[in-house]
Amino acid sequence: MMHRIVGLARQAIEEYVRTGKMIAPPRDLSPELAARAGVFVSLKKMGNLRGCIGTFEPTADTVAEEVIKNAIVAAMQDPRFHAVEENELAEIEYSVDVLSPPEKITDINDLDPKEYGVIVVQGGRRGLLLPDLEGVDTIEEQLRITKMKAGIWTDENLELFRFTVTRYR
Repeated sequence: MMHRIVGLARQAIEEYVRTGKMIAPPRDLSPELAARAGVFVSLKKMGNLRGCIGTFEPTADTVAEEVIKNAIVAAMQDPRFHAVEENELAEIEYSVDVLSPPEKITDINDLDPKEYGVIVVQGGRRGLLLPDLEGVDTIEEQLRITKMKAGIWTDENLELFRFTVTRYR
């Protein structure tokens, strides 16, 4: 059975792709949907990434609103992909990560790519990589990818944050 958070992401995308309208959050919010947190929505099609957009920290009043907004943006505005079309909807697999508040760290040994996601910050540049991603097995690889995503090419004045996620599929 699909978790309610994943069902909300799916419903938001399907409604938006079919009608161009954003759904309203459910009225009867469970504690996890009523909370405030950063949320990433990932879409896969035949095992390949099809969209992934999220927020480091909450930008909406509830996780439900955050899921709806980020799901639609992941489907329609991820710059790496064309917008999801109606004929693809049956093939899309959904994953929703609800992030813990970021925790600043000073030692890379406080990271573990299976347990913690990482945020890198240097000046105005920021990058994030979720934890427990296929092919990301070392701290060094996790940091390399995250810095590349942020356009950061040096460790000078680099700030590191870690976070955990609750992953729903």
